[in-house]
Amino acid sequence: MISQLVYTDIAVWVSAHAGVVIVLLLAGVLAGFLAGLLGIGGGGVLVPVLYEIFRILGVNPELHMHLTLGTTLAILAPTTVRSFRGHFAKGTVDMALWRRFAPWVLFGVCAGVVTAGSASGVTLKWVWILVSALVAAKLAFGREDWQLSESVPRAPWLEGAFFGFGWLSTLMSIGGGTFVVPYLTLYGRSILSAVASAASFGPLIAIPGVLGYVWAGWGSETDLPWTIGYVSVAAALVVAPVSVLAAPFGVRLAHGVKRRTLELSFAAFLAFVCIRFLMTL
Repeated sequence: MISQLVYTDIAVWVSAHAGVVIVLLLAGVLAGFLAGLLGIGGGGVLVPVLYEIFRILGVNPELHMHLTLGTTLAILAPTTVRSFRGHFAKGTVDMALWRRFAPWVLFGVCAGVVTAGSASGVTLKWVWILVSALVAAKLAFGREDWQLSESVPRAPWLEGAFFGFGWLSTLMSIGGGTFVVPYLTLYGRSILSAVASAASFGPLIAIPGVLGYVWAGWGSETDLPWTIGYVSVAAALVVAPVSVLAAPFGVRLAHGVKRRTLELSFAAFLAFVCIRFLMTL
């Protein structure tokens, strides 16, 4: 009886917000595709889309950004796992490197959850604006032949970098590929190897990250039904399935596509998002 009532409530909500659901579905397809193609987790797409949707739905402004970030990680969790499995099946994931950076990423995630729980929505927006602007500049003006070394740094430099990537990725609710791919290519890894490593990085961010946002937001009033902490279960249930289904198509394309046009398009998108967030401050 209880489950039937829940399904009825969800059906009523979906019918009342059909336009919102369609936008969520489209965002999920794009996010999943990009997760497989670039190893970025799709958060760069989902965060601005969910932010606008939650604004339309009248979410408490003080918790607006927190709910956006937590829900994004909930959507990314299954998508990043699917992307990781796809690259692992093709034998392109360097598991020795993964075992080296994984603990430090998890430490960074824990630090990011604590930071996000105590930070204001304005602070989280500024993190997104500044980091996204730097990433957009790197995508737009960076060159593939830039290289600092032919091998990854020794301890503690690589471990420290991945701790920082985990911290920032949790604050921005992105899969981490935005940092991992350019970092590894600067140290002699091929673009395909870097994307595969970024895909293996994603689940380390998304799974503990979403649990952290549930914990950090426990008991908060978000003015939105079906939320747990800072996670909108309704939005996650709409987006996550299509995102997971789209990820393998990105993985396939990653093994034979020229990336420059896509990089420039994504840079332009991030620049637009930065401007949009600046307008809301």
